[in-house]
Amino acid sequence: MMLELRQISSAYGAVQVLHGISFTLAAGEILGLMGRNGAGKTTVLKTIMGLVPQRSGSLSLAGEEISHLPPHAIPARGIAYVPQGRRLFSELTVAENLRMGLLVNNAPQSDAEPVLDVFPILRERLTQASGTLSGGEQQMLAVARALCAKPKVLLLDEPSEGLFPAITHRILDTVAQLRRSGVAILLVEQQVKSALRVCDRILLIENGAIQHDAAARELAADPVPLERYIGVHR
Repeated sequence: MMLELRQISSAYGAVQVLHGISFTLAAGEILGLMGRNGAGKTTVLKTIMGLVPQRSGSLSLAGEEISHLPPHAIPARGIAYVPQGRRLFSELTVAENLRMGLLVNNAPQSDAEPVLDVFPILRERLTQASGTLSGGEQQMLAVARALCAKPKVLLLDEPSEGLFPAITHRILDTVAQLRRSGVAILLVEQQVKSALRVCDRILLIENGAIQHDAAARELAADPVPLERYIGVHR
């Protein structure tokens, strides 16, 4: 397995948020993490990145235990994180934002070329300040910057937030193509239709614990768990 969480518990100060989270993520798999607001989805991603301290459990990447690593060491091990809200350097150009991703491994500028092939519209915007891009272009740039680090695992938090459905469709289809290169993707997504379409498997989380684990096609055929843990089914 590319990523494995075993009985992970974590907390914000004295408040425990995750309670014994366990799951695996294989190379080339897209795993959806879904639940109501406050269920613990973003905390799972932040715990993987070392941004929220673990209280217990084990976290491994390609068989290497990484629970003990500080947050700045996680990206260099091969995990890239696209947080909710994109968090671009708005005053920097598209090219300069991509360079931030390349710096994770001190990679040359030429390493951005395959990423620009994935998002060709960004090639036309290289000298443009990222803050002047459309919302969809900013999300593409956020994903592209993460891919410049050549991750083994990509964590995506609400990539559809604030975007028109057609743009969401395009971005998630592009992300889904990363399966071919073996990137493992953990996707937090509130748009049920989008998640069911691109994910191989879905985890449903409630109160900081995984309550249901099923293939996306199973949930599409039987939406009862979605209704229970999210409140909508499609």
